[in-house]
Amino acid sequence: MRDFLPAEKKRRERVLGVIRERYQAHGFDEIETPVMEDSERLHAGLGGDNEKLAFGVLKRGLTHEEILAAEEPLDLVDLGLRFDLTVPLARFYASHRAELPTVFRAIQMAPVWRAERPQKGRFRQFVQCDIDIIGEPGIQAEAELLVATLATVDALGLADATIRINDRRLLTGMLAALGFEEYEYDSVLITIDKLDKVGIDGVAAELRSREVTPDAVAALEEFFLRPQTLEWLPFGEAAIRKALPPDPDPEVVSELVALGEAVGAARGGTEVLVFDPFLVRGMGYYTGPIFELVHPSAPYSLGGGGRYDGMIGRFLGSEVPATGFSLGFERLVDLVEPLVDETTASVALVHDAEVPLARLLGLQAEVLAGGNRARLVRRAKNTKPQLEGLAVEGFTSFAFVTSETTDADSLEFRPLD
Repeated sequence: MRDFLPAEKKRRERVLGVIRERYQAHGFDEIETPVMEDSERLHAGLGGDNEKLAFGVLKRGLTHEEILAAEEPLDLVDLGLRFDLTVPLARFYASHRAELPTVFRAIQMAPVWRAERPQKGRFRQFVQCDIDIIGEPGIQAEAELLVATLATVDALGLADATIRINDRRLLTGMLAALGFEEYEYDSVLITIDKLDKVGIDGVAAELRSREVTPDAVAALEEFFLRPQTLEWLPFGEAAIRKALPPDPDPEVVSELVALGEAVGAARGGTEVLVFDPFLVRGMGYYTGPIFELVHPSAPYSLGGGGRYDGMIGRFLGSEVPATGFSLGFERLVDLVEPLVDETTASVALVHDAEVPLARLLGLQAEVLAGGNRARLVRRAKNTKPQLEGLAVEGFTSFAFVTSETTDADSLEFRPLD
């Protein structure tokens, strides 16, 4: 968890502002949810391995005897810090469905918490930027999400981004074709999700250590090593079918092909989708298309998401289709070139000590009335490092204020390089 100095905080807010503006331009509305949720909700089996990383909040007023009698730590917890924004959104929608449109397009931009070991680009407190569409069962929802996300990345100056895509139904179909038992699917997918980190041998070794169906593990190893598995083709039906075992679900393949055509058309015919047969996404709540955003400048994904049709029904009692995309803000902000705030000039009024306070505040008010940002700064003996520091903080110009300065018209503004 980190502190942010003013310059970095300003930089982060500008990036968030661009993301928010682009999402809103594509028809999404921003909501806010509490940082804490009921512990039972956070540990309902919807968050995959992230449930293990949830920070818990102890029940108030626990006695020593109650603490000793607890069979496991979760018995002492009734609330927890959210580990993502999707579980809170599902609870939000279930609570406010009557007040929302039939198809609801939501923005959430807020911090989340995970009790994990920090590594490059990952923190225990970090910001997620989510867009979700609830109530739309067809691929129009996925298409809108992907187009809005790519437009946002464009606005941040990150051209050449692509989206890896798969479908959980194709993944389970692949496991069935290779001979895995249905009860093994979840654990096998969790292991396959580590493919980028541990490689083919690592995946196979972990599956064997779990005593997963041996013939299926051998078939998976052989499948990994097929020449056509590693061959890249332009996104389309041929690429999808060639990357999978024979006879994949034709309806799912058709949906992905149609999704690719729609997104490609919106992007002026540019190829921005890549089919990845081993893209898993660790969350256990995904039920359909899943995707990850990648960029040539980063060795890791910059965001991802997918369809989670079963989640809201857990809270509402009736099934509601839903899909979402989350930008990894902490990773993204490190790649974005500094954004210039062209809307407001930042002015420093560098004043001598003897200038009356009432006059200083009057001058500041005049500068503010012109639509500028203004700060009063007492003049140092050596102004050069002082002015350099103001430039680093984002101030664009300054003016010296002396005892002879009477009004803003008499100020001589100079640029800060």
